[in-house]
Amino acid sequence: MLSIRGLWKQFGDQLVLRGIDLDMPSGKTTAIIGRSGCGKTVLLKHCIGLLKPDRGSIYVDEQEISRLRKKELNVARRRFGMLFQSAALFDSLNVFDNVAFPLREKTTLREEEIRRRTRERLRQVDLEEMAHKYPAELSGGMKKRVGLARALVMDPAIILFDEPTTGLDPLMEHAIHRLIRDTQRQFGFTAVVVSHSIPQIFDIAHQVALMYDGQIVAQGTPEELRASAHPVVQQFLGATIEGPLVLDN
Repeated sequence: MLSIRGLWKQFGDQLVLRGIDLDMPSGKTTAIIGRSGCGKTVLLKHCIGLLKPDRGSIYVDEQEISRLRKKELNVARRRFGMLFQSAALFDSLNVFDNVAFPLREKTTLREEEIRRRTRERLRQVDLEEMAHKYPAELSGGMKKRVGLARALVMDPAIILFDEPTTGLDPLMEHAIHRLIRDTQRQFGFTAVVVSHSIPQIFDIAHQVALMYDGQIVAQGTPEELRASAHPVVQQFLGATIEGPLVLDN
């Protein structure tokens, strides 16, 4: 479904991505893990075309989207949904209108169908009764669920999740992970999740890729990563001070 080949990206003097190769299987959940600043979110932004690579390519079903022009890229992006780290809701719109926004902006559906789809997605994230509320009236967990409903409303083939549990307490973190798992199983979309949540993310991922210094240093099933002898994997998963990962001063 989603393939990255030889991806390099540099900002000024900072080399962020160093030849990334990664396949994200169709209908599965791929988790991308690693320390802050290792390039995870930069990689995610390349997947949806928000950034252009210096070298390398991104393919969606064999279509190279990294070289598309703006109009063609906008068409390709219709296959994507995205849940941003902050949920990125519109403060001036209520919950219902936030979720309905992509349908109103990107489709020619009748308002009756838009309302039906929006209510259905809100019901699936258990927020139907909050449709009239505004983002300022919601908890952090509710905002994430609204963001997920909006990501789902266009029935995308691929959904990208950028740190979906940042800022949540452990109970809500578990609830959001379970919601991602359950909706992925229900709708069968391809999920790519950037996360710091170790080991919780292993419970929902079919494949895990560990980034270090702008590269994928290990990838495989959760079980394969847990069994890896790679020193970066051992240190990161074990959360130990000793090892190749240097702590910031």
